[in-house]
Amino acid sequence: MGRLQDKLILITGAAGAVGSAMADAVVEAGGLAVTSDLARAAGMDHSLDVTSEEDWRRVIDDIDRAAGRLDGLVNAAGIAVFGNVEDTDFATWRRVMAINLDGTFLGCKHALALMRRTGGAIVNISSVSGLVGGHNLAAYNASKGGVRLLTKSVALHGARLKPQVRCNSIHPAFLEGPMADDLIGQTRNPERARERMTAEVPLGRFGRPAEVAEMCVYLLSEESAFVTGAEFVIDGGLTAK
Repeated sequence: MGRLQDKLILITGAAGAVGSAMADAVVEAGGLAVTSDLARAAGMDHSLDVTSEEDWRRVIDDIDRAAGRLDGLVNAAGIAVFGNVEDTDFATWRRVMAINLDGTFLGCKHALALMRRTGGAIVNISSVSGLVGGHNLAAYNASKGGVRLLTKSVALHGARLKPQVRCNSIHPAFLEGPMADDLIGQTRNPERARERMTAEVPLGRFGRPAEVAEMCVYLLSEESAFVTGAEFVIDGGLTAK
């Protein structure tokens, strides 16, 4: 039997690097991946703007009608932008918070209405930037730090439910993929920026989305039945310094 045999897992941001790796990992572990992203790209099961409560209600209602249950949720949708507290305009601040934090809140809120029937697990993708600050990541730091503590609140609430719903957060450092490429592309010297970022990681490389996906599988599976409200750092030793 697979680690997630027949478990129904909803994944947001499934067209992104982490989300797509997560979908592949769920299927490989014997689960059923329900994929969603902002635009219903090829292979996506649902279009979902994570900042829209109406969209969340629609997707959860669709899953309810189709399956009558939901065993897991991975909140993987997110964006990253550079900007210190003075440079970041309010519109950018609100957009980052809406996608990264509001989207995670709405996901937990509306998925729980279905998950509380049979119990399950939620995994929220935060970041090492939700644990440590950066002078030029004001909005991203705030949003991912919010995800960290929201996760703990959801975990404590989920532990009081019968059956219980667990909730944990994952905090990756730089990962190979479009998000890192876009972030690096915002710098004056992208090649030099990538070199500096790589040098900050004791293991000397960026992480791989598949490595985050494997942690997600663990947290969604019964192997982690006694794990909730915890934060898992996947950063090549970055925050050990």
